[in-house]
Amino acid sequence: MNILHIDSATTGAASVTRALTAKIIEKLKADNPDATVTYRDLGTEPLAHLNPVLVGAIRFPDEDKSDDMKVAAEAERKVLDEFLAADVVVIGAPMYNFTIPSNLKAWIDRLGIPRVTFRYSENGPEGLVDGRRVIVASSAGGRYQPGQPPLTFHEGLIEAFFGFIGVDDVTFVRGHGVGAYGPEQAIANAQEAIDAL
Repeated sequence: MNILHIDSATTGAASVTRALTAKIIEKLKADNPDATVTYRDLGTEPLAHLNPVLVGAIRFPDEDKSDDMKVAAEAERKVLDEFLAADVVVIGAPMYNFTIPSNLKAWIDRLGIPRVTFRYSENGPEGLVDGRRVIVASSAGGRYQPGQPPLTFHEGLIEAFFGFIGVDDVTFVRGHGVGAYGPEQAIANAQEAIDAL
């Protein structure tokens, strides 16, 4: 089993999602001792937000790329290849201002590639990367109900994107109520969901 571990919190050791993703990885490795883990920390090493060179590097055919796009293409392809090689993707997704961190959105932007992760057909969009499992460690200061704002802007965005590219196995492990209970209790409240993975 190949596991891709993504952290995106910018709060360092105080991060609830970093604690949760570490616990999720620990559980997955205990259940699958031969699993390999690739780690990417978007909080400390963020990807650039999309610009014309990066969009061309990611989406244009090689023959249509400028020299700058060709230089950028190799690094950009690595991000996509990490995702495509994973059987399970574990994502730390804290809620920042009612949505995901912008560095996590920059990573997601690397995965939405026409004719690679999705395509348009006569019947509409079709995801091309089924067969993966995504586990999201979600944290929030408040206590919110699934399917209700602001979780629709946060978890809903993640679920909608992965569904669009063909991943329908998305599980949320929630460490919510950080503002009300404190980080330790929010993490403890998520333990049952981790144990059930």
